[in-house]
Amino acid sequence: MRLYLKLSGSKDPIPFNYQHLLTSSINNWLGKDNTEHGKTSIYSFSWLQNTTTSKSGIHTKNGSYFFISSYSTELIKKMLSGILKSPTLFYGISIIDVQIVETPQFNSSERFLLSSPILLRKKENGTSKHVTYEDWDFDQLLTENIKNKLKHADLSSEGIRVFFDKNYTSPKTKLINYKGVNNKTTLAPIIIEGSPEQIAFTWLVGLGESTGIGFGALK
Repeated sequence: MRLYLKLSGSKDPIPFNYQHLLTSSINNWLGKDNTEHGKTSIYSFSWLQNTTTSKSGIHTKNGSYFFISSYSTELIKKMLSGILKSPTLFYGISIIDVQIVETPQFNSSERFLLSSPILLRKKENGTSKHVTYEDWDFDQLLTENIKNKLKHADLSSEGIRVFFDKNYTSPKTKLINYKGVNNKTTLAPIIIEGSPEQIAFTWLVGLGESTGIGFGALK
């Protein structure tokens, strides 16, 4: 299930590095008894969509939105309850409308655009190394990551394959600063092959690491 959250126009420019503020709002909606903190995330959320930018920051307008999706219907219901109690975000933005969308029926192969970049890391020589589409093992590690999430949800991980679209002419890496930590991420269309249930699960929970703080959301 996915929530599309329509936003009011911003009164003040929003800093370009606002991701932690959005994460904080979502954690507040989940409440003080948030049992998802520190666990493998079964939800993902996009960055702010359909905005404008200026030298001073980002601006929301009529038609701006973001979405939250989760494999857990109960978590979405909890999130919705929190939104209704406290619809204010930050820098004067509020939620002015909520649309609840059921998970689509997918085919056995789907291509997705990203609504936030993919963060992926691996251990190498005792340190953590960022992995992007430029690395030979990006597809392999991305597939392993979603297989682990499927197993965590007691779903079959057999047969799923995830890889970035090699025919796309403009893949990019993007350095994202999250609370003072620079993360090298990937922005490129992703192709997923597997069962419709596996693809639906991935569409909901996102790809790569740290989907619970705004990475790896699928459009």
